[in-house]
Amino acid sequence: MSADPTRPYSCVLWDLDGTIVDSAAGILESLRWTYQQLGMPVPGDDELIHWVGPPIMDSFRDLAKLDPEESARALAIYREHYIVNGAVHSPLFPGIAAVVREVHAAGLPSSLATSKPEIPATLILEKAGLVDALDVITGASADEVRSAKKDVVAEALVRLAALGFDVSRPVMVGDRIHDVEGAAANGVPTIAVLWGYGTDAERTDTVALAATPTDLIPLLLG
Repeated sequence: MSADPTRPYSCVLWDLDGTIVDSAAGILESLRWTYQQLGMPVPGDDELIHWVGPPIMDSFRDLAKLDPEESARALAIYREHYIVNGAVHSPLFPGIAAVVREVHAAGLPSSLATSKPEIPATLILEKAGLVDALDVITGASADEVRSAKKDVVAEALVRLAALGFDVSRPVMVGDRIHDVEGAAANGVPTIAVLWGYGTDAERTDTVALAATPTDLIPLLLG
């Protein structure tokens, strides 16, 4: 399907945590539980907030300093708690649902592109009533083999193209440096949202900034 040539982009990839949903509270709750079950001191929220966005196995390695075997055990503990508890504590950022729906209704193909595994990501979107506002839901694989943002972005583009959508001018919408770098690895520019968890330094290589969800409308639809 050919994209509207008058629009700046032919398709959009949406980050989830920090872009569509304010997932920090649920993630931090499950991380505290995980640390407790592992018998490790629980970091403060100012440290745990850095877990929101990046692939969780990277954070077990880089932030918790766990080896692969320990990380696998930690992941199992985290997932069991998060599916039941954390995922339900992921409210939508005010105004973003209407924007995602408007972009979809305008005919701009869209895919989720999150480092969160697809099962909890889908549960969150179902609770938010946004599953039907996305053409594709792409996230990390269950085994975390596909969790790096660059791999998620690549998979999202493959899935959109398989449905016949034009992926020649894609754009990423996200809040963290992992979104920016993962998209750039696939030649995709990023629009950074300011209501998420990223810092000013993480947004230096983006093509535009959106202070509010409604700011995305002209940026995406022209």
